[in-house]
Amino acid sequence: MVAYGMQLPVQSQSTLYAEPWEVEAGPEALVEVARAADRGGFAYIAVCDHVAIPRRLADAMSTVWYDPVATLSFLAAATERVRLLSHVAVVGLRHPLVTAKQYATLDHLSGGRLVLGVGAGHVREEFDALGVDFDARGPVLDETLDALRAALGPEEYPRFAGERFSFDGLGQRPRPAQERVPLWVGGSSPAAVRRAALKGDGWLPQGDPRDRLPAQIARIRTLREKAGVETPYVIGAITEPLYVGEPAWRTGRRTLTGKPQALADALRAYAVMGVDQIQVRFRSRGVTELTDQMAAFAADVAPHLA
Repeated sequence: MVAYGMQLPVQSQSTLYAEPWEVEAGPEALVEVARAADRGGFAYIAVCDHVAIPRRLADAMSTVWYDPVATLSFLAAATERVRLLSHVAVVGLRHPLVTAKQYATLDHLSGGRLVLGVGAGHVREEFDALGVDFDARGPVLDETLDALRAALGPEEYPRFAGERFSFDGLGQRPRPAQERVPLWVGGSSPAAVRRAALKGDGWLPQGDPRDRLPAQIARIRTLREKAGVETPYVIGAITEPLYVGEPAWRTGRRTLTGKPQALADALRAYAVMGVDQIQVRFRSRGVTELTDQMAAFAADVAPHLA
């Protein structure tokens, strides 16, 4: 059975995917969608991470990017079972102990529902403003992942010594509720895929089309096999936009539409490739249509994804 999750609307409003109605929406809509995901068996809800957007990118990306820790903590209190995913946290912008404090607290408060998705980042001005070397963001992320493994582990006084970060004798409580917080690594470049294979518990591709996924998945498996890594692993994919049924409006040429069985048939192809979880996104004209689409997917499409 392929698990299914979704990135939340409203919290990030890039013109690449945000719907027009999200501009005027707010916390009430976020809660409504999160609760619909909780009811509908969605594996996770996801929130993005950007600290600040430069003017040169604002028209395309917008400047609406909710903080992931604050937003997921807010939604943890409004939900019961759905997991809480940062997709993705640019953890290289922050010291690992700061990240560990924030996300350990979130995991503790939510009863162990955190999935920490991480990525290298791509906006140079964010790094410059925070005094972080943009050109070294790959190596920084590699070391940050190692440091987070220690800092999010069971020890009250974690220890780590690296080239950029080191800590010892510094206690942090509360500890995460989970014995091992899942770290999913985002990105589709060769370096990101290698990082995901060797340092992550899962891979979050960034919009790879279907025809690219099999080769990427094969590379991840080869890298892990050669390195002797045998821990459980989750392969993800972002699907095409979806609309359950026949829309009476233009949903875009890439949108998968139609009867539930037809949608399930199209989505099962991801499982055949070796994908464990799909991130779905529904075209909609308002929060009610979105939650109706989520309910229809959960009731009529998801049971056929096996």
